[in-house]
Amino acid sequence: MATVEIDNLHKSYGALQVVHGVSMSFQDGEFIILVGPSGCGKSTLLRMIAGLEEITGGTVSIDGTVVNNLSPKERNIAMVFQNYALYPQMTVAQNMGFSLELSKVPKDQIATMVNETAEILGLTPLLDRKPSQLSGGQRQRVAMGRAIVRDPEVFLFDEPLSNLDANLRVKMRAEIKALHQRLGSTIVYVTHDQVEAMTMADRIVVLRAGRVEQIGTPLELYDNPQNMFVAGFLGSPAMNFLAGKLAADGAHGLVLESGETVAVAYRPDVDAGSDVVLGVRPQDITLDPVNGAAAVIKVIEPTGADTHILAELAGQEVTCVLSERLDLKPGDEICLSFKTPSAHFFDLKTEARLSAGN
Repeated sequence: MATVEIDNLHKSYGALQVVHGVSMSFQDGEFIILVGPSGCGKSTLLRMIAGLEEITGGTVSIDGTVVNNLSPKERNIAMVFQNYALYPQMTVAQNMGFSLELSKVPKDQIATMVNETAEILGLTPLLDRKPSQLSGGQRQRVAMGRAIVRDPEVFLFDEPLSNLDANLRVKMRAEIKALHQRLGSTIVYVTHDQVEAMTMADRIVVLRAGRVEQIGTPLELYDNPQNMFVAGFLGSPAMNFLAGKLAADGAHGLVLESGETVAVAYRPDVDAGSDVVLGVRPQDITLDPVNGAAAVIKVIEPTGADTHILAELAGQEVTCVLSERLDLKPGDEICLSFKTPSAHFFDLKTEARLSAGN
């Protein structure tokens, strides 16, 4: 396995710059996930690491060696694609061993390596089948197996689960995580799905418009987002944002743009009268019939374990997740409390976090 170092990486297509001086480093054996909305540059970054995209500026190093001018084959990496990229005329065993054949590995050695990998991935009964005879999850395992048999220094995954249904994605997430723990491999994994990122990664790199917004463990990013973009991107349902001004006493009130005041937890490091955005996760909002802010239910979704409510408060939509099973319906009025120590304040203009949740 290997370390990966990216230093001041740029990518342009003519006058259009899509990656803006990105720098990051991944340790040996880490599971790194690049996450962000469509068009943020995450797949382009992955393809530059792989050697499938020309680098406009900066360097990519694998185990201390700059690989900018090396071909994908010379970089000793393996990539698993979104569309599997299997040869339809070949069997599973042939697909898995094809790259070894091209490298002139002896046939008996190829057979041994393919059989060992098939055992790890539960593909042994399928070795004689062709891709058209496999399910989506089985094809994805074959694509992973083709990468594993090469024994690369780094595995690159480009949205490998996006073509699978919801239940199968959950299963495959667990399989990939278990595989990483078994192999101890260095993995760089691209997804736009923040749930995948939160459940699988050792560290997450959050990207926006070709720039790094924040790097950290899943819980570091969830608990202490550096700005509103990271706060709103990670977490499901997404964080609520309420713009307003801290009340004159600076202790217990946020005056919304509508003029209504909601109770908030005291933040001694944020000045009274500041223009701020309150960020609070749906799971941290509670019902408070006495001191809560009045809101009207627009949509209510009982999920069994909890109740999801979309409500309108002073002209703004607010999502809350309540653990109670409530006898409520659209149009009912509820009173919501935002006085949680887990809430955050963000600067209204820069969107940077002003204070971290406790």
